[in-house]
Amino acid sequence: MNLAAIDIGTNSLHMILVHVGADGAFEVIGREKDMVRLGAGGLEGRPLSEGAMTAALQTLARFKRLAESRNVDEIVAVATSAVREAPNGGDFLATVAGTTGIQARVITGVEEARLIHRAAVHGIDVGSSSAVVIDIGGGSTEITLGTATDVHQARSFHLGAIRLAERFVESDPLSAGDERRMVRHIRHELGDYVRGLARAGYQRVIGTSGTILALGALALQVPDESTTHHRRVSAKAIRKLREELASLTLAERLRMPLLDSRRADLVVAGAVLLDTILRQLGAEDLTLCGFSLREGVVLDYVLRNLVRIERIERYPDVRRRSVIELAQRCGYVAEHAAQVARLALALFDDTREAHGLDDRARDWLDLAAILHDIGQHISYERHHRHSWYLVKNGDLRGFEPGEIEILALVARYHRRGAPRKSYEPFAALSRADRNAVRWLSAMLRIAESLDRSHGQLVDRVTLRQKGRDWALRVAGRGDIELEIWAAQRNVRPLEDLLGGNITVAAGRAGS
Repeated sequence: MNLAAIDIGTNSLHMILVHVGADGAFEVIGREKDMVRLGAGGLEGRPLSEGAMTAALQTLARFKRLAESRNVDEIVAVATSAVREAPNGGDFLATVAGTTGIQARVITGVEEARLIHRAAVHGIDVGSSSAVVIDIGGGSTEITLGTATDVHQARSFHLGAIRLAERFVESDPLSAGDERRMVRHIRHELGDYVRGLARAGYQRVIGTSGTILALGALALQVPDESTTHHRRVSAKAIRKLREELASLTLAERLRMPLLDSRRADLVVAGAVLLDTILRQLGAEDLTLCGFSLREGVVLDYVLRNLVRIERIERYPDVRRRSVIELAQRCGYVAEHAAQVARLALALFDDTREAHGLDDRARDWLDLAAILHDIGQHISYERHHRHSWYLVKNGDLRGFEPGEIEILALVARYHRRGAPRKSYEPFAALSRADRNAVRWLSAMLRIAESLDRSHGQLVDRVTLRQKGRDWALRVAGRGDIELEIWAAQRNVRPLEDLLGGNITVAAGRAGS
């Protein structure tokens, strides 16, 4: 399946497009990012600004169009610090849903931290050792301690590049006094947590997020953040970079060839924050990781939806997948449904000249055969009627409303009475669709009879015209007497349509 994961962050909006295989492994097929600064001026309990929300909404609409162009099966979106703190955050997400159809959920800081850790240890091999993972966002910083399989400690702090810059950067370049106030605040917010991680012990420190990757690229003197994944940068290099950035004016930072100009006003606060954390950890170096929250969202989705992913990979067509999902919800017998569908399609193909229906109708027959018995989920005695109701109300996707009615009616008339115009749902169809329901339900009725024992004993069937009449030859394994007897009892609706008698007998198919 194709999946889009969207991170509605305080500084940037990210989308990752992935193809997930049936085994749960995923491959990145696209990335998008827009630095809209949704949280600018809107942190510390203040509402999101109209300008920031408009910009974010435009970006999300573009993300949606791109995701649709890549035929994604699902979009999973999460919102973090800016939205969860803003009094109008819920209204913003409601507008996003109403305008773009993207249903984003707000995640807690701890959940964000856990998802980031899962992504980081997926992207960086930590083996059986412990790792500290740091993610610096625009509004919050997440710090975890754990292994490749478990998160032992996870915290989110109200420390982020935008938040710190708006509160403490009051001079250009950053004054020593402002820098000291910022460091005191960071240490106060972190409390004893980071020092406690140092005492607990770790073998590696991993850094994720745009801020950390940008700082890593500057420290390593590489032009592209995407090339920094799995590279190590020393804590001394980060310290030196902090000192250099803090000494420069905004205009000077804007002229730095390796620094994205959109980060120039925030990079000093990010550097001070990262350096302070590394110093409290006593870390010697930092491993840079290109995986972050959005990959964590993908991994979390995969873990919780392996069955659905396997189904999507097996049934890439949304219509068939939707039918299979409904059938599975109703506890259908897959082997019986597949056998009935196969036999019904053989009858359809052998009578093409007589019925004149197209391949669209053939598809209806195939799908109705899969669903014909789902009414047994409610009760056996009137299960054909229950099948009609369940198909009608089964939230099938990819179908026109009229097609769903046809599927429901074909399933309904696989037993008992034949379609009649006295039945209002049937009468409401067009003449052509009523004709299709008559033919398809008649074929389905015989096909269902040919698996009367539910043993899938019939291998092949052929229906050949002999003058005005027709011969149905059934080839199978073992004793198929019950199937032949049942078919003989159910040929009448198809006989009326063909205008001749049908004889049913065992024999070599094609004879």
